[in-house]
Amino acid sequence: MARAKKPAEVKYGIEITKPHSQEMYDHNDMVATEMKTNILNKWNELLKEFAEFDMDTPWDIISDDSDIVKLQKLVCFSGYGSGYTISNVDKEFRNELDMMQNYSIHQEYSYGCFSGLLSRTKFMMLGHGGEKFDYHEAHDPKSKISPACYESIPCSKELDMEMANESENIQ
Repeated sequence: MARAKKPAEVKYGIEITKPHSQEMYDHNDMVATEMKTNILNKWNELLKEFAEFDMDTPWDIISDDSDIVKLQKLVCFSGYGSGYTISNVDKEFRNELDMMQNYSIHQEYSYGCFSGLLSRTKFMMLGHGGEKFDYHEAHDPKSKISPACYESIPCSKELDMEMANESENIQ
């Protein structure tokens, strides 16, 4: 007897596939942009607490228990000791955040949200497991459709016909 196929999992109107579909990549890129914006806003907010310091102040005067050091370690994966200034760490933090891969930001953001350091996002990333904490706003994922969901893109029969005619005329 043939095994029954497991029904496809759907979140935010997007079917979860392995490997990831383009729709999943688009959704995850959208969530990553929101996460990076939230992280950068938090970083800038925390930097303002050190406004009385010059940016050339040594980084190691800041306590390892401070929120800014915790956030820096979420993004950079390592600490900075003597020899680094606030300016050095700021530049490295921004570069690392910009280059952070989706799977990595998914895990680190989950921990940052769990610890109360970061705010929740509108959606979770899709296709990545292992998060410590659901970092999205509390809602029923079946009732909320991702803007990256291709089925949510408004379309009409007229627009479809126009696009089909245009593509036939391309030489």
